[in-house]
Amino acid sequence: MMEDILVNENITILQAMQKLDDTAKKILFVTRDKQLVAVMSDGDVRRWILANGKLDAPIKNVANYHPKYLFEEETENALSYINAHKIEAVPILNSQHEIVRIVFSKENIKPIQMEVLQNVPVVVMAGGLGTRLYPYTKILPKPLIPVGEIPIIEHIMNEFNNYGCKDFHLVVNYKKSMIKAYFKESNVRYNVMYADEETPLGTGGGLMLLKGKIQSTFILTNCDILIKHNIAKIYKLHKEQKNTITMVCSAKKFTIPYGIVEIDENGEIKEMKEKPSLSFLTNTGCYIVEPEVIDGLEENIPIGFPDVIEKCKCQGKKVGVYPISEKAWMDMGQIEELRKMELLLSNEM
Repeated sequence: MMEDILVNENITILQAMQKLDDTAKKILFVTRDKQLVAVMSDGDVRRWILANGKLDAPIKNVANYHPKYLFEEETENALSYINAHKIEAVPILNSQHEIVRIVFSKENIKPIQMEVLQNVPVVVMAGGLGTRLYPYTKILPKPLIPVGEIPIIEHIMNEFNNYGCKDFHLVVNYKKSMIKAYFKESNVRYNVMYADEETPLGTGGGLMLLKGKIQSTFILTNCDILIKHNIAKIYKLHKEQKNTITMVCSAKKFTIPYGIVEIDENGEIKEMKEKPSLSFLTNTGCYIVEPEVIDGLEENIPIGFPDVIEKCKCQGKKVGVYPISEKAWMDMGQIEELRKMELLLSNEM
C-alpha cells in the first residue's frame, strides 16, 4: 500500500531501514501534514552510515528536501519522467501537494536476474565444531542442522544461487564425511567442492587451502548466517569502491533492561536514563573478498578473518562496509535463534 512508504521526518535512520526492508522498495517519501516535503532512498541511508552517521538520527538529516514530483494531470508522462531523471519512482500530487499515487520504474518490478553473479564463487566456512548448537552438533555437523526441511548450509547456498552463484567451495573439518555424503546424495543445482582442514585454521586460515583455486572476486560466508539482501548490490558497491574486502554489517538495536546512571567527577548524579537503547553496526560474517587476500595468507597458520582484515588495513588495503538492516541478517548459530529462523523461513515457503 502507498501508505507503507510514507513516513514523517522524525523517524530514525534505523526505523527507515526497517521500513525499506518491510516494503521491499528502495525509496520512502517524507510527508508533513499529508504534503510531500522530501524523499529518501536506500542509497541515502547507506551513504549516511558509511559517513559514520548515527543510526538513531532522524531521517531529516538524510532526506532530500527537493524531491521530484508530478501533478495529477501529468500522470501519463510518469514513466518517461522516471527514465529521464533516472529515479526509482515519482509521486503524483494533487493541487494541495498531497500524494495521491506513486508510480514506480519498470526496473523496480523486474525479477531477480539469475545470471548476475554466475561467475562469482562462494566460500563457506563449514569446519567449525558448532559449540553454540550443542548438543545437536554432537550428532550432526553444524552445517547439516535442519532448519525446516533442509539444513542450514543449503538455505545459505540456495540464497546465493538465486543470484546466479553456481560454484561453492566448502572448507570442512568436523564430521566432514557427513557433509560430503549429504551433498553427494542431494540433487542440488550448483557445483560443490571441498577444502579439507586437517587441523582447525580459523575463518581466515582455512582460506589458505584455496590458493590457486580461486582467481577472481569471491563471496565468503560463515555457515550459520543467512543474508536476505540483494547480494548483487553488495558486490556492485564492492567493485565500484575498489575495496579489497567489503564487510556486510547489520544495523542492530539493543535495549538495556535497566535504568543507567552517569555520575560526574564529584560522585554526584549527572544524568539518568531509563532502559536506553543503543544502535550500532555488527559484523554478519559475510564478506566480498579479492583473491589477493588468499595469496597473503601463511600456510597452516590459524587466524580468524577479522584478524585478516586488520592485517589488510595495516598494509594500506581498502576495507569497506555495506550496511543492511537487522531484519536482513539471520544468525542461525544459537539454538534460540535457530528456532526463530525456522519460523521465519517456513513463512516464506
